[in-house]
Amino acid sequence: MAYTPTAMRIAFLGTPAFAVPPLEALHRAGHELVAVVAQPDRPAGRGQALREPATKAWARERGLPVLQPEKVRDGRLAAELGALRPDALAVAAYGRILGPDLLRLAPLGAVNVHGSLLPRWRGAAPVQWAVASGDRETGVTIMQMDEGLDTGDLLLQRTLPIAPGDTALALSPRLAALGGEALVEALDGLARGTIVPVRQDPTKVTLARILAREDGRVDWSRPASEIEARLRGFAPWPGAFTTLDGRLLKLLSATVGDLPGAAGAPGSAARLAGRGLAVACGGGTALLVTRVQPEGRPPQEALAFLNGLRREAVTLGT
Repeated sequence: MAYTPTAMRIAFLGTPAFAVPPLEALHRAGHELVAVVAQPDRPAGRGQALREPATKAWARERGLPVLQPEKVRDGRLAAELGALRPDALAVAAYGRILGPDLLRLAPLGAVNVHGSLLPRWRGAAPVQWAVASGDRETGVTIMQMDEGLDTGDLLLQRTLPIAPGDTALALSPRLAALGGEALVEALDGLARGTIVPVRQDPTKVTLARILAREDGRVDWSRPASEIEARLRGFAPWPGAFTTLDGRLLKLLSATVGDLPGAAGAPGSAARLAGRGLAVACGGGTALLVTRVQPEGRPPQEALAFLNGLRREAVTLGT
């Protein structure tokens, strides 16, 4: 269904690549972007050179004003944005918690694009946890922000299937594009008074906490399907890794299956001719690991890795 949005003055707050499609959608819809607020440039890469946020680069190419405050709760950002008289604040992956002065600054408040079907996966890593947990669908939520962590009223939701083999890295751009469309529609509905905010069901809340490095450590006592889902959800960081003879071994690709040769205690692994490394997992399941990266070496096929070891079987997690 096509929408003809009511043109508004929008202050946009967002930082990484995920925020660019919603920003672009507002621009295409004819809204006036009075400012783009992003986090400050940060060191990145091996050389630790300063890198500008994706939203800043997008805004700079179009001659739009950019603000990059170090702090957002000292009143200065609210004063700067207030002087611009926005009708609404649109927020997508900004990475900072907004105070009451910003939440109540604009007539339509602050509207957030969140990469899950709230109240499932509140928090910092909703796309990663949805994939890692084996969810079959996810989506985006446009939410009226309040002072809690993703606790605001729901304005609009759109679903998206998670296909077998989807990674969080592949799913994120699709969610961002869907979020842009939904954001334009929700803002228009707010302006016209056709959207009724709905409170979140507190009995259905799950948390998508910030990922830690140890989340990537493979627990071979888990079923193979859970390990494979976590591998896809946690790529590229923290990834999925185990140890072999005390050295780190990253798992780059794997599939679940009924594999001959995958027997013994969880973590027992053997060559599966022409296919990869068959690893016994919890519950009598098995994982076929096809590509790995040994510590201090480039990625390689699992069979080539075994050839280098000159071993037909190994025990992972040792």
